[in-house]
Amino acid sequence: MKNHPTSNLKKYAFLLMLAVSSIGFAQTPYPNKTIKLIVPFPPGGLIDNVARLITPALSTDLGQTIVVENKPGAGGNLGAAEVAKAIPDGYTLLMASPPLSISPALYKNLPYNPSSIEPIAIFGQLPNVLLVNPDSGINSVAELVKRAKESPGKMNYGSNGNGTSLNLSAEMLKSQAGIYVVHIPYRGSSLANVALVSKDIDFMFDNLPPALGLIKSGKLKALAVTSTSRNPALPQVPTMQEAGFPNFQVTAYFGIAAPKGVPTDIAVKLQNSIQKTVAQKEVVDSLSRLGATVDFMNSAKSAEFIKADAQRWKKVVDYAKIELD
Repeated sequence: MKNHPTSNLKKYAFLLMLAVSSIGFAQTPYPNKTIKLIVPFPPGGLIDNVARLITPALSTDLGQTIVVENKPGAGGNLGAAEVAKAIPDGYTLLMASPPLSISPALYKNLPYNPSSIEPIAIFGQLPNVLLVNPDSGINSVAELVKRAKESPGKMNYGSNGNGTSLNLSAEMLKSQAGIYVVHIPYRGSSLANVALVSKDIDFMFDNLPPALGLIKSGKLKALAVTSTSRNPALPQVPTMQEAGFPNFQVTAYFGIAAPKGVPTDIAVKLQNSIQKTVAQKEVVDSLSRLGATVDFMNSAKSAEFIKADAQRWKKVVDYAKIELD
């Protein structure tokens, strides 16, 4: 029995459609349009600066424009929520940072499911630094703890707000040292720095980059950094672990994450491109000037790192009994 001409036409049309689709797919490998990198904080901050530092080289390597879009709010949760709910096609990415570790323990009602975001790579870290006024007479972490124990509740510390890594770094010290000091939150670490210079507070933790100038000018004294190894920008300053707290580890990490479900080939391409980008000398040097160290981790290692970091912060949040809406 012969095929009906109409059936043959339909068959040929279907095959032609498949061929055209295949050709079109082959001609448009990832990325073939602008990539959006969400920074969940305002312009000019540390994470925003790092994002704008790496995107030119990353854009060049990928052969496509990367647009940095700031979406601040709710401690970084609004930007994370936008990425978590985006199509997992590699065109909406998140500048990953400590809120990914802290927020699940801290916020009662997160606007997104943490499991809806997966890291592509972590590529750098920098520590917080424990600061006092040079006129305080405190020259070490041991001396700070001793004074706090001698006057329970009379010393205070400043931070850039409730639930931030600066606040929680001090709470980690409180829990590990067994001291009682009062928290005074400010609207930004720069205001807390001013308070410390003015002797309105006794100590604070700060991210290293904004504190470096004050340390080097002698306006503030660094007692310790919170990373597991000394920082090249302050080689003479010990770590908190060297200062007698072996379980003290805090780093502001940064990397790139994506909505869960990004195809493996796209995730691998992004991961490899990030690794090549942060290996470039000019990028390494620029990050070093911020006090950061390049420490590349692939997707699997990044996920393990964030999980361990989240567990550390949950202990601190539970100890401090902090819960945000």
